[in-house]
Amino acid sequence: MTELEKCLAGEYYNCHDKIFLDFKSHARTLLQKYNALAYEEMELKRSILKELFGGIGTQVSVAPPFLCDYGCNIYIGNNVSVNMNCTFVDCNRIVIGDDVLIASNVQLYTATHPVELAERYVINPETGQLHRRTCALPIKIGNGCWLGGGVIVLPGVTIGDGSVIGAGSVVTKDIPQNSLAVGNPCHVIRKINGEDSVVI
Repeated sequence: MTELEKCLAGEYYNCHDKIFLDFKSHARTLLQKYNALAYEEMELKRSILKELFGGIGTQVSVAPPFLCDYGCNIYIGNNVSVNMNCTFVDCNRIVIGDDVLIASNVQLYTATHPVELAERYVINPETGQLHRRTCALPIKIGNGCWLGGGVIVLPGVTIGDGSVIGAGSVVTKDIPQNSLAVGNPCHVIRKINGEDSVVI
């Protein structure tokens, strides 16, 4: 397997492999241009986002400043608004559905490391040097979701269609569709959008 294949499979990978350094360099160049553009330069913004992202639908707004890692692992549907100062660490895929609102200061993190120190840092047998182990897990935001200001979504999380995540929440596990969820760790407090609204 290539390092890229390992990465997208959620296995440990070498994040310093040339392909990832190239991804980062390309993304940084495009982001520097994008974040310097005036509000009204919509066509130029759109052309940069099309080059930066893996896929982008229609009626997509991404307010600067915006930061991402590779860019090419971000897939955004139609009618999506991403407000200012958001960070998408897209070492693995970040898939955002249609009709999604993402408020300011939202952070989506696909990259992670082992919790145990002995597993997080290991000796590379080829170089004899200490090596940091990294893996990345995909994030999926379903259709019709709204992520409030300052929400953090951790690696491997799926947020179901129609769900709302309250401001400041840290989403550590999957959230089912049509749910209002809040807190740290984020938990469902009730169903919405016509589903049973009994408090959970």
